[in-house]
Amino acid sequence: MATCPSCDADLDFDEFEVDEDEIISCGECNASLRVASTSPLELEVLDDDDDDDDDDDEEEDEEESDDVDDDDDLDDDDEDDEDEGWEE
Repeated sequence: MATCPSCDADLDFDEFEVDEDEIISCGECNASLRVASTSPLELEVLDDDDDDDDDDDEEEDEEESDDVDDDDDLDDDDEDDEDEGWEE
């Protein structure tokens, strides 16, 4: 019987009826597992959650750079106001 590489739980599926690259999930830890090889049977844990975290980090970085740009715009406006005051 195959075991989950993430939590070592016994997996309940027919080892002879799976194909390479097929995705199965562990009933205990809900990990997504890819069938890397059928003979001998090898399973790999898919890291879908890690990819999602990377996307969130990139979005946060973009938001931070937008905030910096907004601050620069405000500073430019203040300088324009000062220049206008000198013209009078």
